[in-house]
Amino acid sequence: MIKLLIYEDNPLLREGLTMLIDGSEGFQVLGSFKNCSNVVHEVGSFKPDVILMDIDMPVVNGIEGLKLVRQHNTEVSILMLTVFDDNKNIFEALQNGANGYILKKTPPAKLLEYIQEAATGGAPMTASVASQVLKMFAQINIPSDNDYNLSEREKQVLQLLVKGYSYKLIAAEMFIAIDTVRSHIKKVYEKLHVNSKSEAVAKAFKDRIV
Repeated sequence: MIKLLIYEDNPLLREGLTMLIDGSEGFQVLGSFKNCSNVVHEVGSFKPDVILMDIDMPVVNGIEGLKLVRQHNTEVSILMLTVFDDNKNIFEALQNGANGYILKKTPPAKLLEYIQEAATGGAPMTASVASQVLKMFAQINIPSDNDYNLSEREKQVLQLLVKGYSYKLIAAEMFIAIDTVRSHIKKVYEKLHVNSKSEAVAKAFKDRIV
C-alpha cells in the first residue's frame, strides 16, 4: 500500500486527485491540504511514502514546502505536480530535492504509474520536462575534468539515474542484481558527497560528469 499526502490549492482538483488515488487499488491518501503552512508537522504525523506537491499555492508554496520537508526528511519521495514546465521551476525543484516533476495534464493511469515509480526509488518526469532538463543543463557551460573518481560502472549507473531509471530498470539494463545497483549507487553518493538521487542528478549535470 502506497500512502500519500496531497498539497494542492484548487479544491476541485484536490478532491479529484484524492478520489482517483484513494479509489485505486494499492494506494491510500492520508490527507490533502491547500498549502504547505504545516507541512513539517503533517509529514511527521502521517509518515507518507509519497507527497504530491503543487508549486503555485498561497501562503507557503510548493518550492518552499519542498525545502521545509527536506530539512527534516530526506527519505519521503516528493513529486511536483504542476502546470509549470519552465526552466526556473524545474531547476529549483530538482535542486531542492524533488524526486520527480510531472505536469497536471498527465493522464490518470500514467499519474498512478509515476506515483508507483517514485515509491520504488524512481525519478519520474513528464517527457517534455525531461527533455527540457537535458537541454537546460546542456546550456550550462561549466567545464569540469572532475569525474569524482567514478568507475565506468558507477558512471553508467549515474547516467541511467539521470535518465530517470528506477533501480529495477537499471538492474535490467546493466544485467546486474538490484543489490549490486544499490551498492553502486551508495558508492556514487559517497564519491559525489550527496544524500539523494535528485542531488546526485543535479550534481551530475552541474559538473558535467555524464
